[in-house]
Amino acid sequence: MVLEAPLVAADVVQWLYSEAPQLKGTLEIVSELGERLRAGGVPVDRVTTGIWVVHPNVRAEGSIWTSSEEPKLILYKADSKTSEDYMKSPIRRVHETEKPVRVAIELDPEAANEFPIAEDLRAEGYSDYIALPMPFSDGTVKVASFATKAPGGFSKSHISVFDSLIRPLALVCELKTLRRTAETVLDTYVGPRAGLKVLDGSTRRGDGEWIKAVVSFADIRGFTRLSNTLPADKIVVFLNKYFGAMTAAVEAHGGEVLKFIGDEVMAIFPYESEEDARDAAQRALLAARDTLTRIAEINSGNMCVETPDMSVGIALHAGEVFYGNVGSETRLDFTVVGPVVNLAARIAELAKDLKRQLLVSDAIADLMGCRSGLFGRYQVKGFDEPVSVYSPDLSGESKLGYCPDSTAARALEAN
Repeated sequence: MVLEAPLVAADVVQWLYSEAPQLKGTLEIVSELGERLRAGGVPVDRVTTGIWVVHPNVRAEGSIWTSSEEPKLILYKADSKTSEDYMKSPIRRVHETEKPVRVAIELDPEAANEFPIAEDLRAEGYSDYIALPMPFSDGTVKVASFATKAPGGFSKSHISVFDSLIRPLALVCELKTLRRTAETVLDTYVGPRAGLKVLDGSTRRGDGEWIKAVVSFADIRGFTRLSNTLPADKIVVFLNKYFGAMTAAVEAHGGEVLKFIGDEVMAIFPYESEEDARDAAQRALLAARDTLTRIAEINSGNMCVETPDMSVGIALHAGEVFYGNVGSETRLDFTVVGPVVNLAARIAELAKDLKRQLLVSDAIADLMGCRSGLFGRYQVKGFDEPVSVYSPDLSGESKLGYCPDSTAARALEAN
């Protein structure tokens, strides 16, 4: 079949400008691009994009489509292995020169030896590879690559098709990258629930909604004294370990960390129905147990005499809270407010005074269907009536656990 390069290029470019922006992300765009090129007679067997991303833990992401395997998204972290691979790649050459890099794997084996990726592709049966610069509007250059297993590699007509589509491809990828960056920044700094509202434009200052949730407060014991004695850089490392353990536990059990307040972590486990409420309480308890386990593991590996072991206290309460944004016209913060939040914070203070790792309220006991572990009734600041608090045993060795006679407790212990 004779390749009608101008027609193929026109068809793909039209698709990039019209339908491609509606796709979810770069992986979907790259995948359909590969299929469309093959349908038009361009013998591509591999299409990739490499794009730097704004993310606290990820340096770049690569979207990879091949004609024989499922598409995959690879996240590259800023570690030594990633840096070494990059330094030996055609991608680096494109970034430095802002010009295409072609490796004729089949016709010029010596050139292929220059790049490890070309050697890997040759072992997989590829005959030709080309990496092209994708210029973004901010002046940065990203990279798209095309590879084939066809004997003889790409023809001049094939290359002309790539040249024609690279700029519209860059435009669509930039749109998706900007959206992805916005989502990442908002998820990281305000949380996924609030971030979605911001992106959708569905919230203004003072807007919010009443939701039902289990509210969790956790803090580090003796942090004020610790922060006055340890160097600032060690305090940051200490806090990151603690926040990492708490956040990982909360998210693993379906909760959301709303904010860090000094050494405190506030999280919520939203629910809607009565059945959801018990599940939310159970997940919050599991998250508390998971947090304590993770903290114990951190302490067991602590070899620094200057940094003491972590000791934390967690409080759980449940009920209706107002979830919304507060602040000034130029600086807003998403949070939950209301009596339920206030009592959760007071129970956290009580846990510190009573030197308990975990205290929960009457509301949590109600949701779990028992009064196991009643620790006492105490007067707390801001509330007229004394509050009952419970100190359930969630240790991994415990055979009693929380509410041993209830179905919820048995499910909790099974986990």
